[in-house]
Amino acid sequence: MTKLIGYARVSTKAQDADRQMQDLLVAGVRRDDLYVDHGMSGALAKRPGLDKAIESLHPNDTLVITTLDRLGRSTQKMLELAEELRERSIGLRVLNLGGGDVDTHTPMGAMVFTVMAALAQMELEIKRERIADSLAKRHTTGGDIGGRRPAFTDSQIRTAAKLSQAGEPATPIAKDLGMSRVTLYRRIKDTESSI
Repeated sequence: MTKLIGYARVSTKAQDADRQMQDLLVAGVRRDDLYVDHGMSGALAKRPGLDKAIESLHPNDTLVITTLDRLGRSTQKMLELAEELRERSIGLRVLNLGGGDVDTHTPMGAMVFTVMAALAQMELEIKRERIADSLAKRHTTGGDIGGRRPAFTDSQIRTAAKLSQAGEPATPIAKDLGMSRVTLYRRIKDTESSI
């Protein structure tokens, strides 16, 4: 008997996969045949939920996902997985690919999947370029480029430097500030070089 095996993924633990799971259930996947990865990037090669879903597949079964990006980010990895499934006589069904439902059990579905995987990769590369351009522009104009905010002011670091120069051991000074001794030394050096 052939089965539909569903797979859903969300990138962060703050997100939930409820919508994906509902779509998979509506598509005919039984709840017992539904595998989910929470807080897992599509860039990761190993994902426990996906690995279990693939292990549970038998010839003539179909792996069902809601959108192509749930499977992964790399065109090469997606195509390798699709080929691995095809060699095992397993289909891949994407519920929303180019506005429709695509099943690789059919020749047209296999072709559409290949084209859409390439387009998804191209879209990811364009997004990366835009982010890099935006960061470069902000950096050259002195704008905020994100990252962790400094937890201590230069004044606090200068006071810590004075305590150290007066003979106070660096370890308790750093501990009082909530940082390591190495970080304290680096921050003192950075603060002194900016004066």
